[in-house]
Amino acid sequence: MVLVLVVLLAFTATKQAIPIGNLSPINNINDPKVIDVANFAVKEYNNRRRKPEEKLRLWKVIKGESQIVADGVNYRLTLSATKVYTSNTYEAIVLEWSLQHLRNLTSFKLIQA
Repeated sequence: MVLVLVVLLAFTATKQAIPIGNLSPINNINDPKVIDVANFAVKEYNNRRRKPEEKLRLWKVIKGESQIVADGVNYRLTLSATKVYTSNTYEAIVLEWSLQHLRNLTSFKLIQA
């Protein structure tokens, strides 16, 4: 019983030490994790498109921010993607639940044509 209480207190203290809700810049936009999240965003965007000419191809991540939320991380990425022969800038927001290994594309919009 005492061991369970100690583990619960340690877990609670750890959760409280993490600032929830603050957006933090991603220092290394070339990190494989960031690239993986960006590729996921483009893939999900493409899954929602019917016509091949509407599909995008990730060119590069321009910048990014992350936000710790209750049970995961929100990534806000600015990326460059190409459609046919045109390159545009998009903002993608991906929510990742780390423990469940799940991701959800919550927003994907054109910010500069």
